[in-house]
Amino acid sequence: MTPVDLVLTRRGLRFRGRYWPCTIGRGGVSARKREGDGATPVGEHRIVGMLYRPDRLAPPTDWAVPILPGDLWSDDPAHEDYNMMVRAPYAHSHERLRRADPLYDLVILTDWNWPYAVRGRGSAIFLHQQRRKGFPTEGCVAFSRKDLWQIAQGITYGSRLIVPETLASA
Repeated sequence: MTPVDLVLTRRGLRFRGRYWPCTIGRGGVSARKREGDGATPVGEHRIVGMLYRPDRLAPPTDWAVPILPGDLWSDDPAHEDYNMMVRAPYAHSHERLRRADPLYDLVILTDWNWPYAVRGRGSAIFLHQQRRKGFPTEGCVAFSRKDLWQIAQGITYGSRLIVPETLASA
C-alpha cells in the first residue's frame, strides 16, 4: 500500500479525501518548536510507529505494537533517553504510555525530533485520542476515538503528517 499523507488544515486534518475534526497544541502551530511550549511543530513528520492497549483494543494494523505495563516515554531533555520509549522503573522525567484514561489507548508515532533528539526541541508528537472535543494538547494532534481508529487503519508506515508553515502563529 502506498503511503497516504495526512495534512493539517484550518478545517481539520485532510486525509483520504475527507476532513477529520482534530485538536492541536495549546500553543498553536509553531515553526520554532521548543520543549514545553505546547505547540504543534511545522513540518513533514513521517509516521514511524503505532502503539495500542491490547487490553482495550484489537490491533488496528499488523504493524501496531502493544503498550505493556511499564512502558513509558522519556521527556527529560537532560537524559540520554530523551524522546524515546523506555521501561519502568525509570527515575527521570517521563510520561506513562499505559494510562488509566483512554488518551493513549491508540498512539500513532511521528518522527518529530526522533530518533536523534535535539535537547530542548520538544519531545514526541503523537496522534492520539482527545481528552474531550476542542480540548488542546501539549503539541500532539488529537481526534475522537472513532476517527483515530479509522485513520490508524488507513495509514501506512511512512505516511506523513504534514503541518504547513502557513498555519504557524506570527
